[in-house]
Amino acid sequence: MKKRIKFCLVYRDMWQSSGKYQPRVDQLTEIAPVIVRMGCFDRVETNGGAFEQVNLLYGENPNHAVREWTRPLREAGIQCQMLERALNGLRMYPVPADVRRLMCKVKKAQGVDVVRSFCGLNDHRNLELSIKYANEFGLISQAALSISHSPVHTLEHYLAVVDKYVEYGAKEIGLKDMAGIGRPATLGKLVKAIKEKYPHLVIQYHGHTGPGLSMASVLEVCRNGADIIDVAMEPLSWGMVHPDVIAVQAMLRDDGFEVADIDMNAYMEARSLTQKFMDDFLGYFIEPKNKISTSLLLGCGLPGGMMGSMMADMKGIHQYINKTLEKSGKKTLTEDELLVKLFNEVEAVWPMVGTPGLVTPFSQYVKNIALMNVRAEVEGKPRFTYMEQKQWDMILGKCGQLPGPLAPEIIEMAKAKGFTFFNGVPQDNYPDELPKYRKMMEEKGWDVGQDEEELFELAMHEQQYVEYKEGRAKQNFNRELAAAKEKALNGGKIPASTPAYDPQQDAAIRMKNDPTLRPVTAPASGQLIWEVAVDGEISKAKPIGTPFKKDEVMCHISTYYGMEPVPSFFDGQLVEVVVSHGHKVNRGDIIAFLK
Repeated sequence: MKKRIKFCLVYRDMWQSSGKYQPRVDQLTEIAPVIVRMGCFDRVETNGGAFEQVNLLYGENPNHAVREWTRPLREAGIQCQMLERALNGLRMYPVPADVRRLMCKVKKAQGVDVVRSFCGLNDHRNLELSIKYANEFGLISQAALSISHSPVHTLEHYLAVVDKYVEYGAKEIGLKDMAGIGRPATLGKLVKAIKEKYPHLVIQYHGHTGPGLSMASVLEVCRNGADIIDVAMEPLSWGMVHPDVIAVQAMLRDDGFEVADIDMNAYMEARSLTQKFMDDFLGYFIEPKNKISTSLLLGCGLPGGMMGSMMADMKGIHQYINKTLEKSGKKTLTEDELLVKLFNEVEAVWPMVGTPGLVTPFSQYVKNIALMNVRAEVEGKPRFTYMEQKQWDMILGKCGQLPGPLAPEIIEMAKAKGFTFFNGVPQDNYPDELPKYRKMMEEKGWDVGQDEEELFELAMHEQQYVEYKEGRAKQNFNRELAAAKEKALNGGKIPASTPAYDPQQDAAIRMKNDPTLRPVTAPASGQLIWEVAVDGEISKAKPIGTPFKKDEVMCHISTYYGMEPVPSFFDGQLVEVVVSHGHKVNRGDIIAFLK
């Protein structure tokens, strides 16, 4: 009999790879005892990633959710694991060091045992504080390698990163194969090399099934010394998620490994509960294509976890692209043709922008660059016409050192814009901010919470936390859910009876809570939130009623990952963007607020 392989149920990632939302806290506490009874899991990934934002977006307190969700698991001896994005913490952009430290303090108090930290660039400097703070508060620090397949993502590249992780004090190594594009043989060689050099390190493999390589990869990493495998269970296994625990158990047992038995009665009950949660409301936000694997992902390398937001972006731009093609007398594109075109563009531009690991947030940056390049192509404009500041920050080194070289034309574009490349430690660019948020909570009369967990939420997710506290998040979610249910009953079309969004009422509430807010008037219908933008830099708000110039406006839409900027689709007129709440915004409505 070979060594024992442990299983980690990635229940958090199962949902975030399949839909926009997570189960509510009452649903999580309902399924937790059933997961315990299955008897096959040593770990459960309970939170982290977008989990906190998702709770805030539907008006729930994520701190309560984490505490209640982890309690029954830990009482049964199952370790609770979370995911964090190193420099970016639990969000899409960098986090000050004092907030990162508070995160580890809070999560330990809430019941988390293991912190998996990753950087899509595999810049070890971004994980140094993650490892330090995890160890400081008695958490198990798991430093992850973001797995990609490219000429620069070699064994030597990964092993050099592991050396630094060990130097910083990491207790475990995670292989985060977020797109499932890691080749099985290469992954096996990587695990073997790490184990030979650092036999004391626990190695955990996390591989999505999207392109179809995951089962072979699981077998190879186990044969070469991996200790823990991330798995899923029906009805959210396979597709863009993870292989099912039943299949992984059968395969490894047949190969001679010791694996835990599965209580199939409990499995079926957990399966039924998950389906019940989907039927309740979560299923309305699951993109059907996320349940299907596609080997097209091997070319572009995009992770299954962001397929939901990508498909939403595709729908938003599809109409505009076809209208533009029609104007020029060219053949329009089907959704599948546009998808292949986008995949091909991602594959082309990825090495041009330094070959970052395609994981949050860099997968979004590369995807958005490609999407805007497709737009530019149909408009007869050159590549990289539409670039956002966050994308430039990645290119300029402000997020860390890119694994690969930049294309000469990208370097020339940066110089032409007067940008400066940064080679220092990324964290140094983001000074501490907790005093600011303490003051803000005092002014609003909000309690910092048990173990300062409420202070942490505000500092990590300011916009979403404020909307949660002021009640707008719950109202927005209820409107969104009502629209989604009616749409499902109406053949996929948003019906006229959808509850209307009242921007003037929303404006009054916001300005009452914060008198320093300045309203901006929508210049056209169909957009959700506007900010004045010039060459990617957010400028001061124009007075109400001032006309906006072409390509001067940024639209922010609510996606799976929170609020994401999308350049306006401007060609004489603005094209409608269907927003997450299922409503249109009328010309003249006050829909954005800037200080």
